[in-house]
Amino acid sequence: MNKKNFDGLDKIIPWRRLEDKDREEVMQNLVSHENWKSCFSEVAPGLLLFARQWVHSAADAEDIVQEAFIKFWRRNHKIENRALLYAAVRSIALDFIRRDSRRARREASAVGEIDEFIEPQFEFEDDTQRALAEAINFLPCEQREVLVMKIWNELTFAEIAGALGISQNTAASRYRYALTALRNALQPK
Repeated sequence: MNKKNFDGLDKIIPWRRLEDKDREEVMQNLVSHENWKSCFSEVAPGLLLFARQWVHSAADAEDIVQEAFIKFWRRNHKIENRALLYAAVRSIALDFIRRDSRRARREASAVGEIDEFIEPQFEFEDDTQRALAEAINFLPCEQREVLVMKIWNELTFAEIAGALGISQNTAASRYRYALTALRNALQPK
């Protein structure tokens, strides 16, 4: 046989059984992977609701949440750091809006017309839910995002402050103002 055919054989590492420490490392990776999967299933619904504030469709919100989770996971952040995860969702959503608006401007200049904004449609069980949703939509963006993060996603003011880059007192004030505005809007006249 020709020696050229066997030149790389000495570089092949022979198969070997996993040592105890290697098995432990593999199992640890599986455990942390399972932690991420359970964390995603627990936190994703709240993140979707949070992302829906900025995008037109549920599919876009899902894409944003998925992208944020993947970036978060790849950078080996701790899954307990929910504020950073919300900040990632917010940042990616804002990037998405910028990208989408640039695309819309390019398309509008090419076609010569701008499509109207389409509001997402939600199904409501009764008029009370519809009135609440309308009242929330009329809140200023800063108050609305703090309200969504606090009530539906159960974040603390410290986590909200970290996600939005504001102080805890500012987060608490925006929440208080939002509740006052909702109370005033929903009181029977």
